Amino acid sequence: MTHNAVGWHIELEFEEDDQHTRAVAMVRLADGSEVRANGHATRHRVDSNQPRVGEEIAGARALNELAMNLLTKAHEEIDADSGRVSHPIHV
Repeated sequence: MTHNAVGWHIELEFEEDDQHTRAVAMVRLADGSEVRANGHATRHRVDSNQPRVGEEIAGARALNELAMNLLTKAHEEIDADSGRVSHPIHV
């Protein structure tokens, strides 16, 4: 059996102002397709301004959505190839 090593590099980009952080996560798959997702965080007005925390929250939310988008893509490919409906994987 042949094993091929495959790696994915996930990119995260952030846009921030004093109260909002937006994250975009993107992974490019071996077939050249890209899967993207968004996340956001909002600082409450009484909280101190900690941009790193906003990035962590927005980034985590974007990565969570990215994971769900990858699961959806995989199920669509299984269904298209098999002609049946696959059972969703719950995370």
